[in-house]
Amino acid sequence: MTASKEPRRRADAERSRAAILDAAIRLLAEGVDTGGLAAVAEAAGVTRQTVYAHFANREELFAAVGDRIRSDTVTALEAADLDTGPAPDALLRILDLSWRAVDLGPLKRRVSPGEPSRGTQTPAPVYDNLLRLLRRGQDTGEFDSATTPQWLAATLIAVTRAARAEVEAGRMTRAQAEKSLHESALRLVGAPARSR
Repeated sequence: MTASKEPRRRADAERSRAAILDAAIRLLAEGVDTGGLAAVAEAAGVTRQTVYAHFANREELFAAVGDRIRSDTVTALEAADLDTGPAPDALLRILDLSWRAVDLGPLKRRVSPGEPSRGTQTPAPVYDNLLRLLRRGQDTGEFDSATTPQWLAATLIAVTRAARAEVEAGRMTRAQAEKSLHESALRLVGAPARSR
């Protein structure tokens, strides 16, 4: 094999791996059984041998899915730029990310079926950044400081889950739930309502 073919093969392998992970995440989120990984191969547009070339078994694939979800969450948090601008605006940005984390709850439970509590926990990067943002808002006087940031974080997370439950039960549309979540969150932290 010539030196010029090696980078191309590496790039092809990376594309295949990314396609496999994308397909696995999509199928798991939809509740499709990925036991034999044949469904993942088909959805990714690759052969089963290609899947097994990247992941020796289902557990390896699920570990990589978990790593991808965590990485995507960290990337989204960095893009949200929570240290800039008014704290209430940053709070609404992180709530939108938290909403996505709640959306991924069923997928995370499928990835870690032996650890059911992990699927209901807020990812550490989301919680840590939320806590830091709440402290910033209290320090600047944009948020009420009568309650601890830890309690506010726990309450905001619970309200986010309640909004998701209302959508899943069919009592609210996603748009209604997101609007109510934003309004409730701003009230909880003692910030004025914002038009978005």
